[in-house]
Amino acid sequence: MAGKYLRGALIAFTETFPLPIPNVVIFQYNPETMTHGWTVATTAPAAAGTANQHVSQLAVSGPPVESFNFTLAMDSSDTIADGSAVTAGLAEISGVYSRLAALEMLMFPLPPPGGGLIGSVSSALGITAAAPSRSVPSGDLPLVLFVWGPGRIVPVRVTSFSVTEKLYDSILLNPTHAEAQIGLRVLAYNELSDVSDIMKPVAQAASKYSQGLREALAIANLANAADSILGMLPI
Repeated sequence: MAGKYLRGALIAFTETFPLPIPNVVIFQYNPETMTHGWTVATTAPAAAGTANQHVSQLAVSGPPVESFNFTLAMDSSDTIADGSAVTAGLAEISGVYSRLAALEMLMFPLPPPGGGLIGSVSSALGITAAAPSRSVPSGDLPLVLFVWGPGRIVPVRVTSFSVTEKLYDSILLNPTHAEAQIGLRVLAYNELSDVSDIMKPVAQAASKYSQGLREALAIANLANAADSILGMLPI
């Protein structure tokens, strides 16, 4: 039997009573490649009433925007062969649709307190007792943690999600093999003020942890820089 290895995951937190119950989507296979991008924040504008005042080109309005993009592969046949009795049975019945559904729910706004999963689906479909149809209500997306080993645990929001379904079972036409293209935007620490009080400590702790680790590794790189910079600069 193959040894255990770390798998990436997306963990969505929703407010449920009495404790938050996370929706954990563990990657069946880690993506082979991943695009990790950065977009520098806009240049900080000049203060009002100071049109002729010089603004430094190094001044910015905040931290850069960080993003991840990758493709997840899912295959129910491997789950049936190697999974537990519960997961194998679920894969036999629904293929990979349960995994896809868990990912899809990351795109839906949270239901009102006490609404539960059924309430969120009813709201998304516009089903109410008083009115036969209405538009999807405004709301907050769930707080999602992107976990990629101990070095990357960051709060994110899902910005894009598309699925290529490749194979289906012959009975219910459930997808049995699929690839999901996922885009994530990392939420900076200063963007977490609107997260609910229950989830805010989780999001802030993850953000501070990842940034602290990044700064520590950058300092560790100074050992390489000290040797490399000698003779490169004219001063």
